[in-house]
Amino acid sequence: MSSLLIVDDDPDFASSVATVCTGMGHEVAIVHSTREALNRLEQQRPDALLLDVMFPEDPAAGFQLAREVRRRYGNLPILMLTAVNQQFPLGFSNKDIDAKWLPVTDFVEKPVDFALLRQKITQLLTSAAP
Repeated sequence: MSSLLIVDDDPDFASSVATVCTGMGHEVAIVHSTREALNRLEQQRPDALLLDVMFPEDPAAGFQLAREVRRRYGNLPILMLTAVNQQFPLGFSNKDIDAKWLPVTDFVEKPVDFALLRQKITQLLTSAAP
């Protein structure tokens, strides 16, 4: 069993993702802001982070958190789950993953297909295993 931290300002979406993750046998914690995420990470480092991009306080807060997580915690696996492409026609995808600009491990577009989510989480945790 792995521990996952879900960071998403939408409680219903976060709860749905948590249900999928617990159904896979993982321990899950949910926070609804990037500030809460940093506090939680200081207390207990999860095996992976599932992170939204847009938050009410800043539409790019998830990008900033990903950069801060990389700076503080190195290679903690980050799966970005976001609807940013629905809000802004920017076309973000896995091809945009970059160590400085978008330092995440993988990227999944919302609305999330839960079968794909399970697959991505398994890949994320398998590739991070020592």
